[in-house]
Amino acid sequence: MPVDTLSLVFAALADPTRRAILEQLSEGPQPVGELARPFAMTGPAVTKHLKVLERAGLIKADRQAQMRPRRLEAAPLREVQDWLERYRHHWEERFDRLDNYLQELQQQENKP
Repeated sequence: MPVDTLSLVFAALADPTRRAILEQLSEGPQPVGELARPFAMTGPAVTKHLKVLERAGLIKADRQAQMRPRRLEAAPLREVQDWLERYRHHWEERFDRLDNYLQELQQQENKP
């Protein structure tokens, strides 16, 4: 059975802690201790979040002597963007209709 990467990425992004970790990693590779610093949670709890991100392919662990800094892997985010792009025209149509409606309301308001 093939892995549904998109579902794994959405599940990983559903958690605010994991999104914050990705934001930290957007500045460059960091060791686990640095990634855990902003959060009031145990080391094992942070490790669980990192495993979810790794399973989704959003981060990778590098080996540098004893340390294993994590780095961002943005390719799965591109898949999310591509999937969302299919629905852009729906959003744009709705915004256009809302804009037209608001203009009509404004014109009615300005009539004597």
